Amino acid sequence: MAETTPLYADNALPGETVDVVVIGGGAAGLNGALMLARSRRSVVVIDSGTPRNAPAEAMHGFIVLDGTPPSELLERGREQVRRYGGRVVFGAVTSTEPAAPASDGDLRFTVTLADGRTLTARRVLVATGLYDVLPDIPGLAEHWGHSVVHCPYCHGWEVRDEPIGILATGPASIHHALLFRQLTDDLVYFTRDTELDDNTRARFAARDIRIVDTAVREVVKSEAGGIAGVRLVDGTLVDRRVLAVSTRMQARTAGLDGLKLPMEELPDNMGRRIASGMAGTTEVPGVWVAGNATDLTAQVGASAAAGALAGSHINALLATADTDAALAAAQGDTTA
Repeated sequence: MAETTPLYADNALPGETVDVVVIGGGAAGLNGALMLARSRRSVVVIDSGTPRNAPAEAMHGFIVLDGTPPSELLERGREQVRRYGGRVVFGAVTSTEPAAPASDGDLRFTVTLADGRTLTARRVLVATGLYDVLPDIPGLAEHWGHSVVHCPYCHGWEVRDEPIGILATGPASIHHALLFRQLTDDLVYFTRDTELDDNTRARFAARDIRIVDTAVREVVKSEAGGIAGVRLVDGTLVDRRVLAVSTRMQARTAGLDGLKLPMEELPDNMGRRIASGMAGTTEVPGVWVAGNATDLTAQVGASAAAGALAGSHINALLATADTDAALAAAQGDTTA
């Protein structure tokens, strides 16, 4: 076969049915699209342009690419997908629904964008990611991704040895505190009306983790623009430079209602994900999911790997479907 590497710099949607539409242009979606495009599948990535890690200066924990700005990683990923003939289209998906099957019985899905344009695809890979729900504390959200962090593996090294505060949101915050204690000797745990039993208090005391049971009023901004500390309801200011919080993580499902994907609530108020099986398969035939939409704790590397696995699985099943259709057509020609 002749090698072709068309580049699509525009934002046009193809008029013909494509093999796969990937909804979401993060690490999972782009790596899934890369695997499909390299297998000479026609693939379109729909990218809303709102990645979860946009506030972060760099991503970490991904060998070779550790320290790369998220925007740079995504731009390089888009270029690589396009290099193999895939398209990356920027837009918001408003609906995704099963369409009438093709004449050979193969599946079809229709995706509609906010500007009214539509795309038809044989298979769907959902890689929409998630959004974080922060505690409703005045002054907290404006520091998200900088002085307010959630993942010790994503941001921990960068905030090592700083005065860190844990804003408890539930049982998961206890383990969160132990992870951040590895990074600093100055750690304060704000219980915020969550329960701490005597055993946990003793464990915290053994690790020199200070416990503050007084309710939190607000996060105070420093003159330099970061965090000065946490103001309690009694007026006390607890000096902190970094706050860590276990957010409630919610899979992004906007525009996916028509697929009726099964959702799963995780324990301890951790969050809500799209349920999936091996290689990102779902209960909906023809639909896969990869990345944070189904694995809420996956970092960039794990999300990319999940996208690659889902992409290769989709390609394998499409190869079987193509062969089945070819055989049926050949047998029809023989008996005609």
